[in-house]
Amino acid sequence: MFLSVFDMFKIGIGPSSSHTMGPMVAAARFLDRLRAAPFEPHGLRASLHGSLAFTGVGHATDRATILGLAGFTPEGYEAEAAETEMARIAAEKQVTPEGLPPLVFDPATDLRFDYEHNLPGHANGMMLHATDAQGDVILSETYYSVGGGFVLTAAELEAGDDVDHGPRVPYPFRSAAEMLEMANASGLGIAEMKRRNELSRRPAAHLDEGLERIWEVMNGCLNRGLASDGELPGGLRVKRRAKGIHDALKEEYGRNLTAPHVINDWMSCYAMAVNEENAAMGQVVTAPTNGAAGVVPAVIRYWLDFVPGAHSSRVPEFLLTAAAIGGLVKYNASISGAEAGCQAEVGSAAAMAAAGLCAVLGGTPAQIENAAEIALEHHLGMTCDPVKGLVQVPCIERNGLGAIKAVSAASLSLRGDGTHLVPLDACIETMRQTGRDMAREYKETSLGGLAVNVPNC
Repeated sequence: MFLSVFDMFKIGIGPSSSHTMGPMVAAARFLDRLRAAPFEPHGLRASLHGSLAFTGVGHATDRATILGLAGFTPEGYEAEAAETEMARIAAEKQVTPEGLPPLVFDPATDLRFDYEHNLPGHANGMMLHATDAQGDVILSETYYSVGGGFVLTAAELEAGDDVDHGPRVPYPFRSAAEMLEMANASGLGIAEMKRRNELSRRPAAHLDEGLERIWEVMNGCLNRGLASDGELPGGLRVKRRAKGIHDALKEEYGRNLTAPHVINDWMSCYAMAVNEENAAMGQVVTAPTNGAAGVVPAVIRYWLDFVPGAHSSRVPEFLLTAAAIGGLVKYNASISGAEAGCQAEVGSAAAMAAAGLCAVLGGTPAQIENAAEIALEHHLGMTCDPVKGLVQVPCIERNGLGAIKAVSAASLSLRGDGTHLVPLDACIETMRQTGRDMAREYKETSLGGLAVNVPNC
């Protein structure tokens, strides 16, 4: 089993990896199919199903689909150009993707939210169609956005193409138990095994530059969040809080009377800064998803800013360790809120951050596995019930608490020798089963929980 660090940490746009980035990626894939097809397309249609329909407006799924069909991609997204293109499409009722003729597409009639028909493969389903001049469908594909920006066609999902089929890597651990066995046999740490796996697929320079870029974007997003105020879009009138909290913390910093627990406020405001940027459709890094994007960078910044001896040269070790844990969760359970609730998003992120922090604090592989287990265990059962379908309430504060839990988990694990009762593998399997049994209303549909008990306006 191999999932690259660049699969777990993708640079993209807010507010959702599965509801915004995924549909945009799916649209880009459909355009590629259309370019290679022998047909002469005239128009496009799209339908959103399941969670993509129920929370699609709040997650900007409609907008992402439209822009994807116009040729935009998450990694190349430019906000100003997107606004201009959205206005043009609304006026002219056509998209003009590169390499294809102008295609008829009226967002009001050709993009449909289907609340009645769930697609069988995953809660996040969408169908894209190309039509000829008579309006008959000439090409059709079903896509599933399975979390973290990963997208599979219906055929790929059925065939199990969500697992790696590339060349064998040196340390192909599929479970935490295998990971620990390989670490013990090789004498290598988790980050070094992960690094060697990555180097079997790409040059060292590419890996190092990519890891540097991931942290650069994460930290830039965090800094923008700390410098921005005002209201978040979407209609809930949620005010940005990270800047105000950060300004107050800076003013208090160094005072002898400051209580020790205030360090939690620093971690929270770092995480909230990232997720406020995500809610404002800014550039973020999936970690492992957009909805949980604040946990990992918040813990890294806490470590760099407050822990003696911390140095940015070890951020790659943190990221590689975190990616190893995230890959185990995705492979053996899920990182999708629509599939398993927020335990799969913030819970996974906390496990990844706890493992990364434990690693750079000198933890052994056994202690790192313990840290990840503690963090994930204490998110089990967490639902995904965003108010008005927006990645704001409870998502923004939840990332702050996820960061705090991650740091606590790493610290607790370092107080022991790595021996513990509940293996990480058992915790991941429990999360999978819990997500399977969780009612649909609590899995990113905004049909239960806070989403129905808090006024939406």
